[in-house]
Amino acid sequence: MASIDLNSDLGENEPGRVVADDAAMLEIVTSANVSCGFHAGTPEGIRETVAAAVRGGIVIGAHPGYRDHANFGRVDVDVDPATLQAQVEYQIGALIALASSAGGRVSYVKPHGALYNRIAHDEDQAGAVVAAVKAIDPGMVVLGLAGGAVLEVAERAGLEVAVEAFADRAYRADGRLVPRGEAGAVLHGPAVVAERVVRLASEGVIHAADGSALRISAQSVCVHGDSPGAVAMASEIRRMLRASGIAIAPFAGA
Repeated sequence: MASIDLNSDLGENEPGRVVADDAAMLEIVTSANVSCGFHAGTPEGIRETVAAAVRGGIVIGAHPGYRDHANFGRVDVDVDPATLQAQVEYQIGALIALASSAGGRVSYVKPHGALYNRIAHDEDQAGAVVAAVKAIDPGMVVLGLAGGAVLEVAERAGLEVAVEAFADRAYRADGRLVPRGEAGAVLHGPAVVAERVVRLASEGVIHAADGSALRISAQSVCVHGDSPGAVAMASEIRRMLRASGIAIAPFAGA
């Protein structure tokens, strides 16, 4: 039986900037990429999300980003590798502490936003992120974009990796994501997106914005919690996967 993990970026809410319904998404996904505080979220909010994940048996991943709260971590930042490594170590360490206090653990690392996109092609910054993961806990899995530099760097460093695809983001023909500032970068139709995920899980194929077919062997699919109608979309994806006989299970151990 085919199997796929569903993940979502959570723990990003704060007073005056509520972006997702964490409680509802945790009823649907099998893995939670929890903000580590640099791009969004508050310590108390992040702790609440982590505790809810632990209660629901959801696997927890660290979601570190650039130190750029004003732009939600979605603007590229030129930072030297040593500084970036320290910042990522700091973020992962903070989430590990909050998870531990709730009786849980952090099983994987998926960088956020602009950092995620940068390390898909920048080996220097990818190396800094990988070094941070290895220094904190080499048993954690690195989750990243198919074909991304960070996955190659992580494998060379002896870390376990997992490939991620995006349910609600458009792809370019080269396998990169269409930048959020471009028209059509984020997909919104639950039925269309769910059908796309079913085909990805069953056939390993997803269509790029130009109509070309990309072959992606993904272990996890991301549904962004901050997208309009995110809960309805995630629910439909889960329903259609099950209706198609595809198991939904985490890629990393709890």
